[in-house]
Amino acid sequence: MTQPMGLRPDSQGKVRDLYDLGDRLLLVASDRISAFDFVLPDTIPFKGEILTKLSLFWFDLLGDVVPNHLLSTDVLELPPEFAAHADYLRGRFMLVKKATVFPVECIVRGYLAGSGLKEYNREGTVCGIELPAGLVDSSRLETPIFTPSTKAEIGDHDENISYERMVEIIGAEPAAELRRASIEVYSRARAHAAVRGVIIADTKFEFGVIDGKITLIDEVLTPDSSRFWPANEYEAGRSQGSFDKQYVRDWLEGSGWDKTPPPPRLPDEIVQGTSERYIQAYELITGCTFQPEGSA
Repeated sequence: MTQPMGLRPDSQGKVRDLYDLGDRLLLVASDRISAFDFVLPDTIPFKGEILTKLSLFWFDLLGDVVPNHLLSTDVLELPPEFAAHADYLRGRFMLVKKATVFPVECIVRGYLAGSGLKEYNREGTVCGIELPAGLVDSSRLETPIFTPSTKAEIGDHDENISYERMVEIIGAEPAAELRRASIEVYSRARAHAAVRGVIIADTKFEFGVIDGKITLIDEVLTPDSSRFWPANEYEAGRSQGSFDKQYVRDWLEGSGWDKTPPPPRLPDEIVQGTSERYIQAYELITGCTFQPEGSA
């Protein structure tokens, strides 16, 4: 769904639009999709609602591990100036508390994939962390590892950093708490999803400080921020099928695009296939049938 012309965000990420409401933020998940640090020209039907609904599910399930920034998802609590856009916003927005955001991404890896696999094959490490010999593509890591990165602006690349560098940036106590919370949230989520037939291979979190407390913010454990694999197809030693935007990345890799602007249009079957995968991930993880709320 295309964002209505009357909505002008105060700031915009690759996928999310933010509106500053003074002591609160209105966080809206669009249907935009990004890959290789580019926002693609096509949108994915229902994607914004899936990201929001999955985040709400995880906030509720994992609220005892770390507090989160959620206030409301009720359209009746939207400020009056947004009332005319309720049909677009319904199901894809969160009213949240403002946070002082830590300038790092908190990445947890439970399986060997992506850039981690490439580094391991070269050096036997992932983000400088030494791993056992003999691991292969998609090997499960018995103990998840914490591999932070910097937060890049749109069009720039995140940069992997060591835990020691993270300590230099934000301080020893916050770094230790972010690592603890990230690994515990991931481990709990990984166990839940496994029972539901989904492997969460890795994920990234963002945190901030609200009222003096470290708080989980933004999206949580979605197909945008995580690698989701079908458990019934899992086999170490090869790349996996996915419920996430790896489907789009794979098509882009094979399209001949040189990863310079502008990115190519996606074929209709890739757009539809991505939407179906996001919906399937939501339904498997939550046990609920996806029911769109916003207007088409």
